[in-house]
Amino acid sequence: MIQKLALALFLVVSAAIVALLLVASMRPATYRIERRTLIAAHPFDVYNIVSDLHRFPEWSPWQDLDPSMRTDWSGPASGPGASYHWVGDDKVGEGRMTLRRMIPADRVSIALEFVKPFASTSDLDFVLQPVPGGTQVSWVMSGTNNFTAKLMTLFVNMDAAVGKDFEKGLGRLKTLVEHARSEEHTSELQSPYVISYAVFCLK
Repeated sequence: MIQKLALALFLVVSAAIVALLLVASMRPATYRIERRTLIAAHPFDVYNIVSDLHRFPEWSPWQDLDPSMRTDWSGPASGPGASYHWVGDDKVGEGRMTLRRMIPADRVSIALEFVKPFASTSDLDFVLQPVPGGTQVSWVMSGTNNFTAKLMTLFVNMDAAVGKDFEKGLGRLKTLVEHARSEEHTSELQSPYVISYAVFCLK
């Protein structure tokens, strides 16, 4: 009797595993995660920060997850081939971002490679579109799902999880760019030439 119950349990569990693997194999082969925000600044102002990987820690949504995270840069100081590498705890893992293609005030494309906690590669694109009121910034991550990634999507909503981080990062980028633009505008107004001209007009 016990042997029959054990056999029945084994068959049920095996069937469940097979069904799970079958469902996972039918998940989408590619993915695309995108979030947008409006930044009150010219596309060039946004581009100058996004295209400089040395400034990524200033607005990265993951920077404060591990205060002891180690970072370094390699390759050229700027432009295609410039690379940003990080190593941290289990929350941030290890990975590398490498500038791949840049179109001034229009787009920055980056190759993203994760080493830990698991190996994977993705494409990152920052698309800048001038709109009334400033620049619409789109942060896009796309790539292909291997079987392990397909299996994970059965338990984790990657769009919601990663999208939340993108929203946080875009919010920090917005604050950084708009604050810099505000300081620049204030500096211009305080210029001796502007003040002298204003005094001249009042005479």
